[in-house]
Amino acid sequence: MRSLMILTLALAGCGKLEQVGRAPEFSGLEGTDQHYAMYSASLPDDQPPATVSDGSSLWTGGTESLFGDRRAARRGDILTVVIEIDDSASIRNSTGRSRSGEQNGGIPDLLGLPQSLNTGLPEGASLQDAFNMESSSTFKGQGSVSRNEELTLRVAATVVEELPNGVLKIEGQQEVRVNFEMRELIVTGYVRPTDISRRNEITYDKIAGARIAYGGRGQITDVQQPTYGQQVADIVMPF
Repeated sequence: MRSLMILTLALAGCGKLEQVGRAPEFSGLEGTDQHYAMYSASLPDDQPPATVSDGSSLWTGGTESLFGDRRAARRGDILTVVIEIDDSASIRNSTGRSRSGEQNGGIPDLLGLPQSLNTGLPEGASLQDAFNMESSSTFKGQGSVSRNEELTLRVAATVVEELPNGVLKIEGQQEVRVNFEMRELIVTGYVRPTDISRRNEITYDKIAGARIAYGGRGQITDVQQPTYGQQVADIVMPF
């Protein structure tokens, strides 16, 4: 078991060693859902290619005309996703509880038996106070959550699937490399064609099942992450 763990960590480290002195490589688009959707997109049978409406007219009847609808509606179309997140949340809870109790009991008179029995008890003992109990408990709890998030981004996404109910599945990926650091932005989700604006844009709050990932990879990101050994130790160590 120990040998297997050491071998796994060694192989993971070798993958990082290959990037020494090199900038992070871009992810390939070939083979992705976006690539397949664009290459397999075709006009539906009920919508033939746009043609000139009149031999003397400068305008066509399709989406390429001046007043045509250029909103994404079919597989392979591209639209812009506008991400403007400015959320804040503050939650604070406080709980307090206190309880105390006292009980006393004795047998002062019972046909003279306590008095006769007291003579046989050790000095200082008496049935006058047979038992005396006291109890108290105190509980206090406090909790607070404070969060503030702000993110403003724009990314182009591709319609990768048309569902039977007309909803469109979109995916967008953007990578920007600056020196030895790669910034990544990924957006996926489902949108209704009617929610797409005339500018062919849609805001993130109209994307159902939205998955938005904003991060990076490179030398700076690697320095900010704990080493593999430290991550394993944090998982397996009970203390």
